[in-house]
Amino acid sequence: QNLTPSSQPIHSHIQFHFIRAIVALNGVALRAYFCRPRRHSSSVTVFLRNLAVADLFLSLCLPLRIANYASSVPVVRHVYCSCGASAFYLNMYASILFMEYIAANRYLKIVRPLETNPLQAIHSARVTSGVTWAFLVAAALTYMVILQSTGVPQYEGDSVGCEALHSDQAKKLYQAIHLISAGIFSFVLVSLVLFYCSIARRLSQAQRVRPEKRGCGKLARSKRNMLVLVCVFCVCFVPYHLVRLPYAFLKGQLGCYSWAGSFYTAKEVTVLLSAFNACLDPLIYFFFSKAFRAQLGLRGSQSPTTSLATTEARRRESTF
Repeated sequence: QNLTPSSQPIHSHIQFHFIRAIVALNGVALRAYFCRPRRHSSSVTVFLRNLAVADLFLSLCLPLRIANYASSVPVVRHVYCSCGASAFYLNMYASILFMEYIAANRYLKIVRPLETNPLQAIHSARVTSGVTWAFLVAAALTYMVILQSTGVPQYEGDSVGCEALHSDQAKKLYQAIHLISAGIFSFVLVSLVLFYCSIARRLSQAQRVRPEKRGCGKLARSKRNMLVLVCVFCVCFVPYHLVRLPYAFLKGQLGCYSWAGSFYTAKEVTVLLSAFNACLDPLIYFFFSKAFRAQLGLRGSQSPTTSLATTEARRRESTF
């Protein structure tokens, strides 16, 4: 069913500010990861770098989405549905997977510090990142090719939906992609919660054995960092997946216009919320990356007392 949302200017206005916020916030991350000497590169840095790239590409997809709402030209709708939407969701799931890799790496380092895991090697992180992008690009290109083969249809009214492009083959592929995407999301969500619970349990055990042990502070920071990552993931992606999967399979069976319109509005709001992930990801960069904090002028995790002690020591050395 083709719908005509009454709030198209509001959607366009909100997404325009999303673009500005994403470019401003992630510009700092890109400068930290690509414009600074890579002296202390690690597998987490590789995954953070790819997460920043995914956020940048997502910001480049939003103008097409705005144009889709602002224009009623069939060609614009066709370009957005076949290219813009595919690229948007490609970068969304790239963000989801790279957040999973970051969390898994931190889990292995904190909970299993004595084990050597291939995921923690820089080379393995680069290979994993390359395979991830290749898989997502292949899925997006397949969807784009099938939609392009349908030609440019005649849209009815001012509908902004992409359902008019779906042939029977495209509809089946559309539903299959959503099932696979839901499976990826569910796996990542469960694993993130398990990683956080494992680190919290490790911290509790360490505090019971030696409450004043120095390592407890490191575990507490790791628990806090993992909590930030889990919260960003849940706020941005859980609402979208709760709405999107039922919408993909039930939108053709919604006979009541008001009910279908409400469902469509809920889907669009959750899409905007998922795009907000690119604005919240700098929180992850801040807690997980010393290079990002240094770019902001915050040198690592030195406390004021430590900083003063270091300054005093250097002053004394200079007097000799």
